[in-house]
Amino acid sequence: MVKVLIVDDSRAMRAFVRGALRDLSGYETIEAASGFEALRMLPRDTYDVVITDINMPDINGLELIRFVRRSERHRSVPIIIISTQSSTRDQERALGLGADEFLPKPFTPEELTRAVTGVLSDGEEA
Repeated sequence: MVKVLIVDDSRAMRAFVRGALRDLSGYETIEAASGFEALRMLPRDTYDVVITDINMPDINGLELIRFVRRSERHRSVPIIIISTQSSTRDQERALGLGADEFLPKPFTPEELTRAVTGVLSDGEEA
């Protein structure tokens, strides 16, 4: 079972991501409504992929990337950023902090599933 942690303060976006991944066999989605909630959840379990927004009210996606990359337990977990902040500077900053993929909103379910399967297959080759 592939465990995907979806972190976004928008319930609609979490539902969209969950729905897009529903068609992938063997995927389980877990949701966090904020970066703070994700930070509470990460020590309790292991995840195969983290999908996070940048703009969230408490702990933003960039801060979440920093935490994950500094964590011995989660350092190698692929991170996909989904954000309306899609300037080249925003993308470079997220990727520079350790995100594996950046998907600007809006994106299609197909683009999301390609990104998820892509980061997972990259990890298998390492």
